[in-house]
Amino acid sequence: QVLLVESGGDLVQAGGSLRLSCAASGTNFIINAMGWYRQAPGKQRELVATITSGGSTNYADSVKGRFTISRDNAKNTVYLQMNSLKPEDTGVYYCNAGGFQRPSYYSFNAWGQGTQVTVSS
Repeated sequence: QVLLVESGGDLVQAGGSLRLSCAASGTNFIINAMGWYRQAPGKQRELVATITSGGSTNYADSVKGRFTISRDNAKNTVYLQMNSLKPEDTGVYYCNAGGFQRPSYYSFNAWGQGTQVTVSS
């Protein structure tokens, strides 16, 4: 079983910055892609950014140029640096990781519990 734990959510003023972290723990697993999703009140969960084990990234159009996703493969940790935050960035941010477990090679898709980001205007 892979467990994801996020941290870094907070209340910040518009224009400010936050850095989210998500650490994966467990035994005998390999992570391929990791990513961040968010869910605003009354809305569906949406993709924010993803990163592969090789470092290829993908961003939602709404965060391009403001957010940067990165990862430390040795620590099984993914980060989301969020700059120039806007009130519409408010929501619960969820970490996601996909990969497989050894020795079975069964795939997994794990989610964290979420961390609240609130941007005040």
